[in-house]
Amino acid sequence: MYDPVNFSEDIMLEFAHETGISSNLKPKRYLWTDAFAVCNFIELYRRRRNETFLNLALKLVDQVHFVLGRHREDDHRRGWISGLSDDEGFKHPTIGGLRIGKPLPERRPDEPFNEALEWERDGQYYHYLVKWMHALNRISLITGDLKYKVWAIELAKTAHKAFVYTAPDGRRCMYWKMSIDLSRPLIPSMGLHDPLDGLITYLELWSDAPRDMGLSLEREIGELDEICKDMDWTTDDPLGAGGLLWSAYTLTKLIAEGYYNNLNLLADILNASLISVELCLATGFLRLPASLRLAFRELGLSIGLKAAERMLNLAKKSKALSYKDDIINNAQSLTHY
Repeated sequence: MYDPVNFSEDIMLEFAHETGISSNLKPKRYLWTDAFAVCNFIELYRRRRNETFLNLALKLVDQVHFVLGRHREDDHRRGWISGLSDDEGFKHPTIGGLRIGKPLPERRPDEPFNEALEWERDGQYYHYLVKWMHALNRISLITGDLKYKVWAIELAKTAHKAFVYTAPDGRRCMYWKMSIDLSRPLIPSMGLHDPLDGLITYLELWSDAPRDMGLSLEREIGELDEICKDMDWTTDDPLGAGGLLWSAYTLTKLIAEGYYNNLNLLADILNASLISVELCLATGFLRLPASLRLAFRELGLSIGLKAAERMLNLAKKSKALSYKDDIINNAQSLTHY
């Protein structure tokens, strides 16, 4: 009989070997993939209570920090990208941000922009950093070790300071891609869902953080809340639609637990999620041959649709949401896909 958990174990153990986590192969680290891998290992540990998976998650975290928290081998710069000494860098591995892990070096200041080539160039992506914050928070929750929460919040504060800026007209905006040292934007436009992803992740980090830890995200939360007002979140990208659904679920959870009270934002996300799923289906991407499709985008949508089921159950049980017919009805509609 097919067991999806056994299948997941096989995939993740192979991933650990092939990317140098559990083998002597040279580490192949890519921040986006590794953030999901940490969460997968944690979930396998939670289900199986097999210490192997927890150890793989912890080893992967350390490896990501040592590889992506430091300058590339082909860079003339050495050491932690934060500029800290080796000893201090190990204590605060995320305080300078984390590289994407792309195959090519970042674009030099005197180098012309090439859109196709930029996809292969290193730097720092805000939405990748946000995913890593979430992964570190999950590690902190499962181990009870506060240092991972501290690293996540230090990363949040560093990323926010570098990526969020005030435009000449007074609007607060965000850069999409920054240089490795966070000194200059490589792509100045704002990612569609970056402020939303950041806001929800900051809320997650701050919701249960000890208030005496010496770090606060209240200012950063307020600034992203401001950017998120009157935004149109709709997209025809399956990964983006899945991300919206995940955001709706996480925000529902935060509202139900009393950590956030902007019901209008949740309603906006749910409306955009419904439209986005329909837009995705209208593109006919499911009818394309596998060679023309990107698995990670469809997996993102799949995760989001799974989250929609949990979101409906949460909303129905929440005192803050159970009476909001528009939210309940839209959440119900999303479970039909």
